[in-house]
Order: sequence, then structure tokens, then C-alpha cells
Amino acid sequence: MTKILIIYTGGTIGMMENPQTGALQSFDFKHLASHVPEMQYFRHETDTLTMDPPIDSSDMEPHHWVRIAELIQENYARYDAFVVLHGTDTMAYTASALSFMLEGLAKPVVITGSQIPIGQLRTDGRENLLTSLEIAAAKDAEGRPLVPEVCVYFERQLMRGNRTTKINSEGFNAFRSYNFPPLATAGIHIHFVPQERRLPLQSELKVSTALDTNVIMLPLFPGIQEDFVERILTMPHLRGVILKTYGSGNAPKKPWLLRLLKAAIERGIIVVNTTQCPEGGVEMTLYETGLQLLQIGVLNGYDSTTEAMVTKMMYLLGKDLTMEERCQLITTSLAGEITIN
Repeated sequence: MTKILIIYTGGTIGMMENPQTGALQSFDFKHLASHVPEMQYFRHETDTLTMDPPIDSSDMEPHHWVRIAELIQENYARYDAFVVLHGTDTMAYTASALSFMLEGLAKPVVITGSQIPIGQLRTDGRENLLTSLEIAAAKDAEGRPLVPEVCVYFERQLMRGNRTTKINSEGFNAFRSYNFPPLATAGIHIHFVPQERRLPLQSELKVSTALDTNVIMLPLFPGIQEDFVERILTMPHLRGVILKTYGSGNAPKKPWLLRLLKAAIERGIIVVNTTQCPEGGVEMTLYETGLQLLQIGVLNGYDSTTEAMVTKMMYLLGKDLTMEERCQLITTSLAGEITIN
């Protein structure tokens, strides 16, 4: 019998309406079966664990990612799979971070949540939870898990965790993976899309807990001012910049912009080029405006999501690596987060 640990971190899915005040409040997930009676028909063994206190996802911070990763590590030998219940606002960041931090992961970690609390009549949380459990328990003919990686399940689609972005604040289809196909789709049956099995780089799970948060996003826009960019790039302790450029990685031909970026790179700050477009990726040699960034040392972020690049940079900056090694790994697919053409 497959054993699955449900980790409730917080978020809408675990809320119930207080009958006196009408306010939403967390309920005790130890009594989950009473709120989701369908779980009695689930053929596998489940246990629940609640973070104390539960975290609203808008308050989710890197040290919470570390705690979630440690909970998985502490229970890794006792369970075959993990389902993490999480608020939607920062779910894609958490999924991306865990995909890097859980080095050597060979078991499913399915992250899900809901737009409506699980205790309300029209909740999407019940279906998301039950299907996530089915996916976590799914194995091939040889008894191996079908999705041994960090995933996000939402509204009938299972997506690679570090490829997801929240795209809707009201609809049930809250997440999308623009640049990578679903790992599975759920209808009457759950159809798993054949994937090349991504073997872990090491045989045992190791959690990387050192995350350096001295990174920032710098979006380009018409009218951006030199002094604004200069203040950002000369911030104390800054170590990494995610440059949000136009189209396929283009930036305006402003001599001061190139000068400031080049000076930052020469000071040891890593600058990565990612596109503002949700679909597609960076091609820095396609136009002169992208090539000029490449020539001064800006790295190619390919088709990475913002969430994946932010967490990947924190992860790599936290490791004891040389600048050359970090730059090489930034442009390498570590957990299926980018497609390199």
C-alpha cells in the first residue's frame, strides 16, 4: 500500500468559515476526512501534518521553503509520496524552489491548493486534493512512481513545478505552464503524458538549505530612468539581477544602460536576461538589441519563468561555487526548468 504524507502549509484550501463571524480561518487538517468524506474510498494510506502556524501564501518566505523541504526529508524514508497544500499566490515560487532544493528527489511531491475553501459548497479544493493524491500514488508496471519530481496540480492539469505561473485570480484555472506541456491531464481518467524519466543526479535525497536572497528583478519599460537603474544596480549586498526584457530578450539602445549593466557584471553581480512575455523565450543573437547584452556578459535565461529564475538564483548563490560555475549552472537545465535549443 502506497503511503502518502499530506503537508498543509496554509492557504485557502484549508480554510473554513467561522459561523459566528463569517471570517475564514484554518481548520485542523487531522480531521481532513470529515471535510472530504470521499477520502474513505482512497485505497492508499494517508497521514497529515500541519505547519504551525499555517502560512498565508503571500507571507511565504525562503525560510518557509527550507522548512517544507526539511519536513519532506525527515519523512522521506517513511512515505512513498508527498502532497503539499499551499496558497495560490506564491505556489509557483515554492514549487520552483523545492525543485532545486530537493536534490536527488525520486518520489512525487505534488503541490496543490484551491480558489475556494474546501469547506464551501462550490470548492475546487476537493477535486484538486483527491486527484493530487491519485497522481502521487500512481506507479508504472515496475512499481516506480510516474512523476518523481515536484509538480503543481490545478484544474485538471499536472504541471512541472518550476514551469508554472499563476495567471488567474478568480477562475479555477489559476495556473499555466506556457513553455512546457502538462505531465498529465485529468478527466474521467488521468492520462499521464509519456516523459523521458529524469533520473536524479544523486542516489539519496539531500536538501540544500542555503538560499541567498540578495537578488532583484529589474523590468525594462519605456521611459525608464538612468538614476533609477543606477540605484538598483549599486544596492549594497546585491548579488543577482533578473533583467526583464522585451520580446525575445531585447533592450533599448541606451549607452548608459549598457554601461551600468557592464559595471555591475564586472563587480561580480550575475545578470540574467528573461523575457516579459509569458510564452516563448530569450534568443539573444536574434536582434542587435539582444546581442549587445550578450556581449557585455548578460546571461541567457532562455524560457525560464520569473519564479524559476528567482529561486534558482537564490539556490545557486547560496552554494559554495566560483562565479564561473554559477554562470554555467544558471544557463544549464538543473531540474527541467528551461529548454535550451
